[in-house]
Amino acid sequence: MAIVSDPRVKDVRCTDENLEVLLRDGRKISAPLSWFPRILAATPEARAEWEPSAAGHGIQWPKIDEDLSVAGLLRGERAPM
Repeated sequence: MAIVSDPRVKDVRCTDENLEVLLRDGRKISAPLSWFPRILAATPEARAEWEPSAAGHGIQWPKIDEDLSVAGLLRGERAPM
């Protein structure tokens, strides 16, 4: 049985310490919130307002003016300081 990979964003959550991204294929990416200074500095309400971008291959937070790619998260890239 072939495993189907679908690295598009299904859900995003921010805890006090981590950014957690659930992909459509069931994988979960977790990274320290400290890697993303704009998201870290934002209110919990602004963090909760995200939308998929690039056909689901990215995440955008309009109120924070932050955009992240799933590919970058999978590579473990931090946001530029």
